[in-house]
Amino acid sequence: MPTTLALGPEWLSPDALVGAGLAVLLLVVFVESGLLVGFFLPGDSLLFTAGLLINTQDVLPLWLVLVTVPLAAIAGDQVGYLIGKTAGPRIFNKPDSRLFRQEYVDKSYEFFERYGARTIVIARFVPIVRTFAPVVAGVSRMRYRTFVTYNVIGGVLWGVGVTLLGYFLGQIEFVADNIEPIILLIIALSVLPIVIEVLRARRQHRTGPPQARKLPEDVPTD
Repeated sequence: MPTTLALGPEWLSPDALVGAGLAVLLLVVFVESGLLVGFFLPGDSLLFTAGLLINTQDVLPLWLVLVTVPLAAIAGDQVGYLIGKTAGPRIFNKPDSRLFRQEYVDKSYEFFERYGARTIVIARFVPIVRTFAPVVAGVSRMRYRTFVTYNVIGGVLWGVGVTLLGYFLGQIEFVADNIEPIILLIIALSVLPIVIEVLRARRQHRTGPPQARKLPEDVPTD
């Protein structure tokens, strides 16, 4: 039977994943994948939790989640790309606020310098960078066809992979018998990178302003 866990936001509780849970799941995936305000949403833990609950409580059809979650992730990245392409340099000049820090954009740009277009796939598995990577791709004028190709690959690998990981781990007796503390642990681990980034930003703010930021050149297409 579904239980209610003290996980903070209501949409993270198992009860929220029952009934209207699929709509909440897809909305979180969509917003976290490409909208700038969604960087704090724990998409990894939500997919992992969904996989666990599908196995242990049969809250949603597995096939439906495996089909719709990648579509929501791909659509979110497409919107993020359009935001970056239309907003352009204004993304890099946006002042810091409680919900936005230039450090997040800079970190995503560093991924592009290191991995090129493959960042769209790699960033799927990195909190915060996952949200800003498609925006930086748009700002950097990545070729649209290249972006769509990597976006589809990354969305499928992440949406299907993380969900199936939770689903198959749910078949382990120890996991099934201790599902509540395991879900709490997964959520804590998914939030940890965000906490680290916030603490790092505060420390850098005390040490002085960041160096001047340069707009990226065109991202390699290979």
